[in-house]
Amino acid sequence: MVDRDAMERGRAIFDPIAERECALPGVDIGRMFGTEGLRIRAKVYAFVVHNGSLVVKLPEKRVGDLAAAGDAEPMVMRGRPMREWAEVTITAGPDRWAALIAEARGFVDEITP
Repeated sequence: MVDRDAMERGRAIFDPIAERECALPGVDIGRMFGTEGLRIRAKVYAFVVHNGSLVVKLPEKRVGDLAAAGDAEPMVMRGRPMREWAEVTITAGPDRWAALIAEARGFVDEITP
C-alpha cells in the first residue's frame, strides 16, 4: 500500500538531490519498480519507494554492513531480500541520502559497460 504522505516527504528529500545528479554526465531519470529513479547509462541506482524510503544499489557486502550498523535494511521484494539493494528511511536525512546516492552512482557506473 502506498503511503502518499511518506512518499511526498521522501520525494522532498530526493528531488533536489536528483536534480543535482541529473547535471552529471550520463545521469537521467527512468522507471524502476513502479516509480521513477536515477539512472546512469540506463541502469537505475536510486529511487524512493511507496513508504517514502530511499532505495540504492550497492555491493552486497556494503548492504550487509549498512544493515549491521542499523543504517539501512536490504530491500525486500515479494518477500525476498534483494542482495544489492538497500532501503534507507526518511529519518536518515538529506545529507545521508545524498552520500548514499553518490555512492550508488559510483557503484553502478563501475559495473555498467
